[in-house]
Amino acid sequence: MSFETDDEIEALARDMMACRLPKDRWTHAAHFAAALWLLRIRGEAAYDEMPRLIRRYNESVGGRNTETEGYHETITQASLKVAARALAAAEGAPLTAVLADMMAGPCGRSDWIFAHWTKARLFSPEARRAWLAPDLAPLPD
Repeated sequence: MSFETDDEIEALARDMMACRLPKDRWTHAAHFAAALWLLRIRGEAAYDEMPRLIRRYNESVGGRNTETEGYHETITQASLKVAARALAAAEGAPLTAVLADMMAGPCGRSDWIFAHWTKARLFSPEARRAWLAPDLAPLPD
């Protein structure tokens, strides 16, 4: 999924927040697009708001938030951290440009996170419920 304008990113984020986004549009890129938009609009509050939004969205499309599926705190917080760093590095750039750069780099792959966490640690119930620091390599600064 690519976005041509920041308005398209905003529309996707607002649709997700309002539980109107079709499940098939909640892609890897869409997760980062929504994170970038929320970080730009809400700043640090995004770290507290995104978990609630994702949980509610998951349930709205028939998903469940359990110890084995649905919302994942460590992945969400890690994604927000790398998105916030990308925003800061691209100070004032359009969200479409920031997202395109992210998707062209390691974060463009859904397995990017395994450079930082072992699967055993990341997929533990503890990592789903609460932030667990990386056990392989720190997140990039």
